Amino acid sequence: MSTRLLKTAFVAIIALLCLAYAGQNIVNLDIAYASFAYVMSNADHALYPNSFMPAISNPVLLWSALVLVVAGEFLAGLFAAAGAWSMFSARNAPADEFQQAKKNALIGCALGIVVWLGFFGTFGAAFFQMWQTESGAASMNGAFQYFMSCAVVFIIVAMTDE
Repeated sequence: MSTRLLKTAFVAIIALLCLAYAGQNIVNLDIAYASFAYVMSNADHALYPNSFMPAISNPVLLWSALVLVVAGEFLAGLFAAAGAWSMFSARNAPADEFQQAKKNALIGCALGIVVWLGFFGTFGAAFFQMWQTESGAASMNGAFQYFMSCAVVFIIVAMTDE
């Protein structure tokens, strides 16, 4: 199997990952909202009870954060899917055309990194200290796996092809 087809398959898998998590959040919207509300409330923080980040309980802010995450997952999935299609369509093209076909794939992977490293790793884990609770730690661990998947695929796909 050619490297181009493998890269295309990796991007398609990232697209499925992002779209699946966006979909899971939508079909479990009440639970997703409750998880965001719990993490952003700074509740049950025994190890680091003080935080410079104030607890947030305003429903508008909580819903805004959740919508931002789900929209980010969805957009990452759509860009990755479009990228996978473009890459597949250009699989037999000259190297410079195949490189150009990677644009949406790279955007999709980058958006996944923003969602899972930026939103979960930075805001959830560092700002709201979500690692201090069992459910927050589970979300953070999952987010790390998804971030790493997006990052590794980004690096692989970004490499030039002959």
